[in-house]
Amino acid sequence: MSYSGSSDTEAKAGVVQSRPSLRTIWKQGRTAVGAWCGIPSTLSAEALARSGFDWLCIDMQHGCMDYSVGLEMIRAVDATRCQAIVRVPWNEPSMIGRVLDAGADGVIVPMIQSPADARAVVDLCFYPPSGRRSFGPMRVGLREGGSYFREANSRTLVILMIETADALANVEAIAATPGVGALFMGPYDMSVALGLPPGDNDGHEAFDRAVAKITAAAKGAGIGAAVLSSASLFDRRAAQGFNMISTTTDLAALSLAARNDLKVARRT
Repeated sequence: MSYSGSSDTEAKAGVVQSRPSLRTIWKQGRTAVGAWCGIPSTLSAEALARSGFDWLCIDMQHGCMDYSVGLEMIRAVDATRCQAIVRVPWNEPSMIGRVLDAGADGVIVPMIQSPADARAVVDLCFYPPSGRRSFGPMRVGLREGGSYFREANSRTLVILMIETADALANVEAIAATPGVGALFMGPYDMSVALGLPPGDNDGHEAFDRAVAKITAAAKGAGIGAAVLSSASLFDRRAAQGFNMISTTTDLAALSLAARNDLKVARRT
């Protein structure tokens, strides 16, 4: 059965093939700057993608979109040079496989606890012999043609969230799991796991130790270190060793712009 609606030559001439991967950005010694999408909207996703971000996270864990909207958001990002990364709801086969078949460049998987969890994610993301992903790239095959199967394993970015006490204790082994492409620190859940209020708790010894341990594990394994963050904390997070940093969310950007415009209008 063929999943290709275009030739390889036609696919390689498209925007998708010209987008720099996050691994390429890291090899160049640069930080991949991203934004977070929680609003179920193709238009807002495209607007953020066209703003110049290196990657967007389409958040299907805490965001408000279902699969059909998430698929269309991936397609909207495809029209730009931005990478579409999807945070799936959980470490389970159905959604991970579906978002990759939809064309996601990578997945962020929450609540990883152990190397066994990490291995399970890799198995779901990679075709044999590297994993056990089922073949059926319905939409991404249409986008890329027959080359997708040959290139998928080397291109798919597996990003695992480190946000619990167990994950922190096992972080070096998780990072060393073959196929893992990046660790993602969830500062809110990690703070809660450390007995702190949810948020960025810089300056608190336990939080600072967790940051240092996660970035050291990623560096030791030669993989990316990612974090949900803000523009105001960008320089600090980069100095700590993170090379995949989000600076805003669609909801925060919309709310901030609206409030600022309203302040200006009410002063006139």
